[in-house]
Amino acid sequence: MTLRLWTPDVSCRRKVLEVPKIVRHLETKFPVNEKYKCRLYDTALTADKEVWMGGSNGELKLFDLEGNLHGHRTVPVKSEGLYMCLHNKDVLFTDVADKAVKTFTNSASDDLLLCLRKDDQSKVVRYSSTGTMLQEIQYGSRCQPLYQVAWYIDENVNEDIVVSDYKKNAVIAVNGLGIFRYQYSGKHRDFSVRSIATDSIGRVFRTDLKGNKIHMLDRDGRFLRYIIPDGGIEHPRGVCIICVGEMIVREV
Repeated sequence: MTLRLWTPDVSCRRKVLEVPKIVRHLETKFPVNEKYKCRLYDTALTADKEVWMGGSNGELKLFDLEGNLHGHRTVPVKSEGLYMCLHNKDVLFTDVADKAVKTFTNSASDDLLLCLRKDDQSKVVRYSSTGTMLQEIQYGSRCQPLYQVAWYIDENVNEDIVVSDYKKNAVIAVNGLGIFRYQYSGKHRDFSVRSIATDSIGRVFRTDLKGNKIHMLDRDGRFLRYIIPDGGIEHPRGVCIICVGEMIVREV
């Protein structure tokens, strides 16, 4: 579904909607993965405001924001789906079954930021567009591991690298040098962290699968509000920012 969080008022300033509005539903028609009960695994927004969507069966579909289908590809997957991002207009994807590479994102400098996992250790690695490793982020100032199971990743406008950790059930942010900034673990025990996204003014959006809502944080990790549209959200697995005040929410 597409949600609208803000609306212009008479002074042309954005006015926060108390209850976010569902602008439209996009029906992907991906088949349900019977084991994991999931259809849609990831989304990637193009510069033309079209959206690549990845299904549980290895299908990639390109939609406009009205829900019209403009392209279709099928890629081999070993498991129940794939994660993806856009890099220099190309769609990059990784199989969910890949235990080494979890997810990745494109940075403002056109580098790639990857969440890598080996056994019980996770780290964030920055690669140049030519494949040169530029940076590794794994430990805090006291040599303690920053991550347990690093899952989703995004780069904020202030160059913070924001990661969702599946095992810690938390959002963890470091600055561009890899120095710890904050950790957000939700306000209730039922917090179930999944996807993450940031907008052009630095806010952080975190899907809460079990809580059926999205958490909105400021750029310093302080809780701002919950996002729950009229009619609710059913197990939000992911979020993709279209522009300030509008987002696509992937429901299970």
